[in-house]
Amino acid sequence: MNDAKNDAKFYKILIFVNSAVPLALLGWDAYFGRLGANPIEYFLRTTGVLTLVFLLLSLLITPLRKIFGWNQLIRYRRMIGLFAFFYGAVHLMTYSVFDKSFRIGAIVDDVWERPFIAFGMAAFIMLIPLAVTSTNGMIKRLGGKNWQRLHRLAYLAGIAGVVHFFMIQKSDYFYPVIFGVVLVVLLGYRLAKSKFAAQKLSGQIR
Repeated sequence: MNDAKNDAKFYKILIFVNSAVPLALLGWDAYFGRLGANPIEYFLRTTGVLTLVFLLLSLLITPLRKIFGWNQLIRYRRMIGLFAFFYGAVHLMTYSVFDKSFRIGAIVDDVWERPFIAFGMAAFIMLIPLAVTSTNGMIKRLGGKNWQRLHRLAYLAGIAGVVHFFMIQKSDYFYPVIFGVVLVVLLGYRLAKSKFAAQKLSGQIR
């Protein structure tokens, strides 16, 4: 038992450190002026991609558990999901502070006039309740089923995030398409699983 707890603690530390490394590297490159001709845009793109990466990784946990029986992965889903929220927050703050100088009017106008900004904002807003309700206490307070229903927002946030990423591209759509394909596969698995469960329940009722 103690060995299992120690292993879980070690892997959590490992995941935390590796998840924080991209931001540390960004900070290092920013300090030495290595973010290219447009540092703000580079920082925005990188943190946006990292948000999507961690969000999709968190959604990947359940299929991996169900298909391969890797149930221990559930211990790390919360941390991965919180890193998705963290990088989304860094992405938003970079945009709000460095790109718009925290001028609320300019941000509102941007959301209204540029649809890709609206999709990005929508994705982040949907991540907020997921981060707030990620604790064991909130799971108990909401109840397991209600918590699961709420956390389906992760898929909608993923869709909005992929659309946001796709719309900001001017020519090279390779990476947005990759993210889109991964999300479609994850959504397909989720829908197939729900349909199978409904059919099974219907058969039992009969």
